[in-house]
Amino acid sequence: MNISIIGSGHVGLVTGACFADLGNRVVCVDNDAAKMTALKKGKAPFFEPGLAPLIRRGLKTRRLRFTDSIGEAVRHGRVIFIAVGTPPKADGEADLTGIEHVARGIASEMKSHRLIVEKSTVPVETGRWIRRTLELSIRRKVAFDVASNPEFLREGTAVRDFLHPDRIVLGVESKRAERLLRELYRPFRSPLVITDIASAELIKHASNAFLATKVSFINAISRLCELVGADVERVAAGMGLDPRIGNSFLKAGAGYGGFCLPKDIEAFIRISQKLGYDFEILKAVRAVNAEMKKLIVKKIEKELWNLKGKRIGVLGLAFKPDTDDLRFAPSLEVIEALGRAGSHVAAYDPQAMPAAKTLVNGVTFARDPYALARGSDCLVVMTEWGQFRKLNLSRLKRLMRLPVVVDGRNLYDPKVMKRLGFRYVGVGRGSDAARR
Repeated sequence: MNISIIGSGHVGLVTGACFADLGNRVVCVDNDAAKMTALKKGKAPFFEPGLAPLIRRGLKTRRLRFTDSIGEAVRHGRVIFIAVGTPPKADGEADLTGIEHVARGIASEMKSHRLIVEKSTVPVETGRWIRRTLELSIRRKVAFDVASNPEFLREGTAVRDFLHPDRIVLGVESKRAERLLRELYRPFRSPLVITDIASAELIKHASNAFLATKVSFINAISRLCELVGADVERVAAGMGLDPRIGNSFLKAGAGYGGFCLPKDIEAFIRISQKLGYDFEILKAVRAVNAEMKKLIVKKIEKELWNLKGKRIGVLGLAFKPDTDDLRFAPSLEVIEALGRAGSHVAAYDPQAMPAAKTLVNGVTFARDPYALARGSDCLVVMTEWGQFRKLNLSRLKRLMRLPVVVDGRNLYDPKVMKRLGFRYVGVGRGSDAARR
């Protein structure tokens, strides 16, 4: 099938490369000229495991093309996916001007039937506005359909998530749209959820809101664990064995980050307010998440007595492992707070340092974790990269000025760290109560 993807970010590029690898003819569009130039050479603009080989294979087979022309995309694709960004406004509401601009561009170029599919995460009722924009902007009498096909891609596993999805949600308003999307997704063996557009839009936001709620819930439990000397890891393991709960996203730590959950929580709260509902649960989820970053700084200060003049090494910058994405990364808030307190901050991340150098000031970037540890008064774990689990901890201790580790991701075993001579503080591991 001929497919066009407008927007070549984390969602659009993975979607286009995977569809091309499945045998479709795909055109990906973006208005970033430098990005398009790099993609035409087979270079991925961000780190995502498995993506670069797909891009190169798509270019070699000529099933994947890149352009900055919406007109070319509309002429090519019977199905056109809109995957442009929906960044938050100052008040948290999703900024949909990019989607409106793309819808107008599609309308001006259409000469025969097209199915326009919203792939970006958008507030409920966006599909209705896309249809209205197309109707007002179209220059000739041409039939079209609008649909919603929300993405459920996790950075770091996006290629696998696309090719082996838990479910495929199709929000449609006509049999023709349903038929086209069923044909497109025929190679997949995953459950299909066929619904109306508004329900599909809500499924995406509701899913992310529930996952964020799980994270904030276990982080709230971690505070109780510290007060009574319990271990949140064991509490989460016991909870997760209940099939009604499950163990995913029950991981206490410095809070959730990335572009999706923080943005979608804010947008869901705002759209609910506009519709007349005060979503108090999500406000609490947001508040708990914000508090976790402050808690990490408090833990560091408690161990070092004073932060001013102390050298603190931040181990991990990306909001999660296997990505270089720093959008809403908890590490950035912690680094900013430490800098304000007068600390000398150094950092290491295997993928995110190039991007971090453009976002933070006054930070020294280390060549490896051992260089980071040298002379440090404290190491703070902010990303649970797999390679950090394999570090020579005894060597780290010898390099540090003070053997203090504040583990914002509960990466290490407290008993092992204590045996090695570290002053170790996790999140919800009962350490505060034990010291009392």
